[in-house]
Amino acid sequence: MNRLPIRAVEKPWGKDVLPPPFTAPVGQRIGEIWFEPPATLPSVLVKYIFTSEKLSVQVHPDDAQAAAAGEHDTGKEECWLVIAAEPGASLGVGFTHKIGPEAMRRAALDGSIEALMDWYPVQPGDFFYIPAGTVHAIGAGVSLIEIQQCSDITYRLYDYGRPRPLHLDAGIAVAHGEPHDPALRRHIAPVGTVELAHGRYFQAHRIAGVPDAALRAIYAGPVLILPRVGTITAGDTVLQPGDCAVTRGLDGVAFAGDGQAIVVRATV
Repeated sequence: MNRLPIRAVEKPWGKDVLPPPFTAPVGQRIGEIWFEPPATLPSVLVKYIFTSEKLSVQVHPDDAQAAAAGEHDTGKEECWLVIAAEPGASLGVGFTHKIGPEAMRRAALDGSIEALMDWYPVQPGDFFYIPAGTVHAIGAGVSLIEIQQCSDITYRLYDYGRPRPLHLDAGIAVAHGEPHDPALRRHIAPVGTVELAHGRYFQAHRIAGVPDAALRAIYAGPVLILPRVGTITAGDTVLQPGDCAVTRGLDGVAFAGDGQAIVVRATV
């Protein structure tokens, strides 16, 4: 089992005080904690996201659209698990009603796109799967774990006047102007083992306690492990909450009986 290096990423909407065990360097606003993808599992990226302000309204292309753009090998499909939320925190995912490309463009230019989106009040345990093409934004006061295709391709449609470039033509060309599918969001109970996601690119479970034989069979290849409660050990390596490691399967990995962990594998 190999602990992955951490990259702290500054963002204008990040936080200068992070929840334990993370700390922000003095004078920096950290919005993301990345775990560098290992060579044995390069297609999946896991990160923590912490917000003090709203993120841009944005959209990601799928693989074919990204390839057609000629700059990226893959698109970006992702999912979110909310782990903390301040009062009034929300996530914007999809639109309240169907909207066409030209109406979307006008709304992005005048800022009204934010009001056209569907904003969901959130609490810890809320889960959203975000297919490529879904217009979305993370609101202020949210902490979440994001599991995604390992791609940084993002098209910003609206950024609240921040001095960062927008990508209206590219974004509107790939955006789905429609509501989010209710089947792709739900609330996860705070206890128990549950499958979070099983899509084209990755599968993820939140494991409570010790994984059974069925889960060990599913996660027999390269797997990312993030302890959430308690420690996880393999040989001389001890993982604490806030760590992430890659291992070849779950055999030989000791999970705390009263702990929780997230495990992720690639499905392509």
